[in-house]
Amino acid sequence: MTQTRTALKALQDLDSRIERARTRVRDFDPLFEEVEAPALSLESEVTTTRGRVQEMKLEERRLQLAAEEKRARLKRLEERLGGVRNLREEAAVSAELDMVRRALQSDDQEGYTLVDQIGKLDARLEELQRAWSEARAELEPRLEGLLRDREEAKAQLASLEAERVSFVEGIEAAELRMYEAIRAGGKRRAVSELTEDGACGHCFGVVPLQLQNEIRHGNALIRCEACGVILAAPSGVPDAEPEQPTE
Repeated sequence: MTQTRTALKALQDLDSRIERARTRVRDFDPLFEEVEAPALSLESEVTTTRGRVQEMKLEERRLQLAAEEKRARLKRLEERLGGVRNLREEAAVSAELDMVRRALQSDDQEGYTLVDQIGKLDARLEELQRAWSEARAELEPRLEGLLRDREEAKAQLASLEAERVSFVEGIEAAELRMYEAIRAGGKRRAVSELTEDGACGHCFGVVPLQLQNEIRHGNALIRCEACGVILAAPSGVPDAEPEQPTE
């Protein structure tokens, strides 16, 4: 049974290594976010600016079509003005001509302003795209290094998990279930050695002397009455020699 406790302690050490390996793999996510953050921010700004430029160009096209329509209408009104038959009709056509001219001037002015804004945004977009390309080129080697390190960490984790599968085959099913149940209850430590003064190495509660002797030499797994971990003899304590039959 001492061998079982030794195996459980070894399993616990292996599980600790697996937990550290899993943590290392998870820790790469914030590292990737940190490295990519500047480029992602620039990418977002590029996308937003490009979308704004497209919207403004659509608005510019709408204004152009509206202005072309007004010019055509203005031409028809001028032709109509030349064929009016009385002053009343002339006044009505002239009033409509003035209204269309003012609307056309407004569209032209808005179009000039829009063209100026588009030009400035195009320049800004070009600047952002250049900065984004530079940022991507700068972080590419760092990303490659992180990817390589993460793959190594994943490979190490896979190796440890495979080692665990093989290792638990040599542990009695009942003892393994006890160990797994303790860890499933939230405890990171399922097996703890006795201290030199006979206390639980996990909660430091004093273990009765009789139980201490059974832990060092007995045939049953004993759990700490205070914290529930499996108690094991201190490392370096030799296994108890089986008693020789008396003649």
